[in-house]
Parts: sequence; structure tokens; C-alpha cells
Amino acid sequence: MSHSPVLELFAEELKIFRTAAGMTQTELAEEISYSGALVGKIESCDRRPSADFARRCDKVFNTGGILARIQRKLGRDSLVAWFREWAELEQEAEALRWFEPLFVPGLLQTEAYARTVLSGSGLHRAEALEQQVTARMERQELLTHGQSPLLTVVMDASVLHRPVGSPEVMREQLRHLTKLGSSLPRLRIHVVPETAGAYAGLNGPFVMATPPTGEDIVYIEGQLNGQTYDRAEDVKRTVQVWESIRGEALPHQQSLELISEVAETWT
Repeated sequence: MSHSPVLELFAEELKIFRTAAGMTQTELAEEISYSGALVGKIESCDRRPSADFARRCDKVFNTGGILARIQRKLGRDSLVAWFREWAELEQEAEALRWFEPLFVPGLLQTEAYARTVLSGSGLHRAEALEQQVTARMERQELLTHGQSPLLTVVMDASVLHRPVGSPEVMREQLRHLTKLGSSLPRLRIHVVPETAGAYAGLNGPFVMATPPTGEDIVYIEGQLNGQTYDRAEDVKRTVQVWESIRGEALPHQQSLELISEVAETWT
């Protein structure tokens, strides 16, 4: 079975560092609080390393972050080609403004919810599906690292009522939203209530990123691919749509209370 060259590179470097340190797989596992079996599977390319695994190994071997950098490259390679550019912009952004009328935004999804969304099309084989789920979960680490962006999310109320997976999946997902919204100081969640009727957001989802330098960039995803827009006219128009949508949405705290209430109806 062929493996990703980046996965093979991670496995090779991990084994080199471990051997140089005079450690067995079991000893490394004890040091980083993972199982020896997992270390073995990663070194044989049978499992992908998580970002946490890579960071812990870097700390043990004092590598200067080499394994974490390879792991990030591995995560990017797991993404569909047309999404990689935006994933890079997302990671570097100082602020993100995200509107979703259909699903919980990917950065806020639980693993079970993400797996249901990604498997819904039936287009992914089992291995590819798991890679996509893992990549989505790893993207979420930007919410908790030291340079996390200011993330403002607006969702249509229908997202709270659309059954994505079982009632347990939905209840877990909505509770997860309230937990994140209550604990992450740089996250704001707003819900457009059903009473809003027809409003600008019904034309579709979009995200705006504010990079460290330069002007805002807009990302819009469709059935076939995603497209970024940086022309001043396009960005200006999207900002106007965003402000119109925000005007229809409930305040952050009121939105969290609504999400919490709906969560308990999923039984």
C-alpha cells in the first residue's frame, strides 16, 4: 500500500529522533502519554499523527518544532486541492467573519457532526473520509493557539433544527457551540432568528478573512470548488451583505441561550 510522501517523512524523522534519543516506542509513548501501539503505527505509516502528538514529540526530542511543521504539511496535503489556499489564509488571519445558512461552520463542528456532513454526499471512500475529518479537526486548533483570530460566526436558525446525524449528534454539537461561545474570548456566535424572513444571507454562505497585511479576502464555496475574491469591489459588496446579515442576528449571549435551549430538544 502506498503512503503519502509527507506521512513517510514524518515516520522516518520520528524514528530517527527516537533512536538518537535511545528510546523504545514504549518509552516514548510513556513520555508523551500516548500508547506504544500508536507510536508503532505512526512509524509504520498506518496512522496519521495528530498535531498534539507531533508537538509532544518535538518537546521530548527538543527538535525546534520540526515534527509539528511536517504534521501541518501533512494536514494541508489531506485537504482537497482547491481548499488548500484558503486553509493557509484561514490559519494566518487576524480576524474571520463567517456566515452559514446551512451547517455549523467547520471550525466549530464536533467530530461526529463533521463526519456526518462529509459522508452525506457518499463521494468519499472510508479512508479518504477519515482523512478529511481529521484535517477538519486539526484546523480547529487555530481557535486555541496563542495567535487565534477574532472569529465572528453568524448562523441561520435553521442550522439548529436541521438533523445532521442522530439526535445525540445534534445535542452534542449544539452543547459544543454553547461551550465554545462561553469559553473562548475571541469567538462571537450570532443566530439569525426564524422571524427574520427573507434576508441577504439566504443567497449563500461566505467567509471573510483579515490577513496580517493587505486587504480582506472573501471565500465562497460551491458544489464544485471554492473561490477566493480580493477585488476591492467584491470585498466591499460582501462587507455590505455581512452588515445586513449581522443586523438581523441576535446578540451573542442571547444566541447562546437559544442554542442551549434547542440543544435540549434533541432527544
